[in-house]
Amino acid sequence: MNTNYSALPLTSSSIELQSNGAKSSAATNGVALKGHAKISKQDSFLGELEDGGGGGGGEHDELPLIGDGPAGPPEGSSVPAAVFNLATSIIGAGIMALPATMKVLGVAVGLVSILVMGVLSEITIELLVRFSAHCRALSYGEVVHRALGRPASIVAQMCVIINNAGVLVVYLIIIGDVMSGSLKHIGVMDQLIGHGEWDNRKLLILVVLVIFLAPLCALEKIDSLSLSSAASVALAVVFVVVSCIIALIKIAEGKISMPRMGPDFSSRVAMLDLLVVIPIMTNAYICHFNVQPIYNELKEKTPQNMYKVGRISTVLCVVVYALTALSGYLLFGDDTESDVLTNFDKDLGIRFSSVLNYIVRIGYVVHLVLVFPVVHFSLRQTVDSLIFGELATPSRKKTLTLTVVLLALIYLGSTMIPNIWMAFKFTGATTGLALGFMFPALVALRLDKEGSHLGHGERLLSLGLLGLSIVVSVIGVVGNVYTLKSNSE
Repeated sequence: MNTNYSALPLTSSSIELQSNGAKSSAATNGVALKGHAKISKQDSFLGELEDGGGGGGGEHDELPLIGDGPAGPPEGSSVPAAVFNLATSIIGAGIMALPATMKVLGVAVGLVSILVMGVLSEITIELLVRFSAHCRALSYGEVVHRALGRPASIVAQMCVIINNAGVLVVYLIIIGDVMSGSLKHIGVMDQLIGHGEWDNRKLLILVVLVIFLAPLCALEKIDSLSLSSAASVALAVVFVVVSCIIALIKIAEGKISMPRMGPDFSSRVAMLDLLVVIPIMTNAYICHFNVQPIYNELKEKTPQNMYKVGRISTVLCVVVYALTALSGYLLFGDDTESDVLTNFDKDLGIRFSSVLNYIVRIGYVVHLVLVFPVVHFSLRQTVDSLIFGELATPSRKKTLTLTVVLLALIYLGSTMIPNIWMAFKFTGATTGLALGFMFPALVALRLDKEGSHLGHGERLLSLGLLGLSIVVSVIGVVGNVYTLKSNSE
């Protein structure tokens, strides 16, 4: 940043720059001194060289600078730390539903679907980064606001709230399933110390929420969670490695029969599952609401660095998802539950089966505990922005109050929703598709009109993503409603 100017404290939506020298040449430094200073090319958001025209003009020419110029604040996060935070946003409860989706799709179709959805998700992440740079947006809601207006921004923020709250409810449901068991499966607490008051599902979830989750959720910066995110990714990898080893041992011993390669069309139930399984799979990749917060705290804020973060995270997640879905389906076949963790409560037919069961289930519960605050961060930030506005003054008291209220509502939801399949079916077909595909495509197509930032192929791809997401959403919602109607009859 030009050292002839120093930023005044932020008190409004724009910021004035004061000259430290007696006479500085605005023309030489590329800065216009007329009331409020126009941000120069080297100071533009995301460190990207931008033209003065296009969609980044107007009121956003006076957007406050972030950190210390394009390099970002010295205490910012590195690319590996950002990868851990983004990967943690992706690898959450969705991984537990993937073996059940492979049971519906079959091995070949399931693996191809995991790869294709990962690639499409990465494309929309890069579109989001590019057009956030174009209009200098600091959050998901803000880039939608700049592109599509205030009503669309409110809808996007509501989608983030519903999606994230639903995901966090699913985390608590899984923790309850694993620790206290369900109707068909025994819980860890019951296996370890027997049945009693300590095995009460609601009490166990509340204890985990208050003692472990609340302190992490009270943190104010997402970069503060980078170490816990790294640990959570490591635990997810442990789960994948253990389940793959078990599957390989059983294959070598001839205890696993040949799996189905494609979808099952033999029954009405199987056909209905096909209508909702793709939205469930797309929901497993939704992390777009955390792209801007993670980027904002990068030490070196450039679009290229954020693209690198997105690509590494996507490759990691595709590998983890493919191995998890394949090993889980191979191990349990048509008995695979919507939450595959609950399948690890019985003898697996190999040595040290009980020890491996405990490692898998307890390890993944700890993983969810570490993932929970990363998703909660975006939820709290979006609620704060929706209620108090983008420029509201940060307040520790407000942060703590929002955290307590949101955690209470999430806990209440976890006691009312029966299983994770039900939650994923609806959020995947609605808010998940909207956040991951519809809004990024709409933003790209709308802002492209202001500066022709998309090539012909990219424009067609954006149109294709928009159309595909609408079709899948409609099919998913119709399938969900029809399934509910069939179950009630």
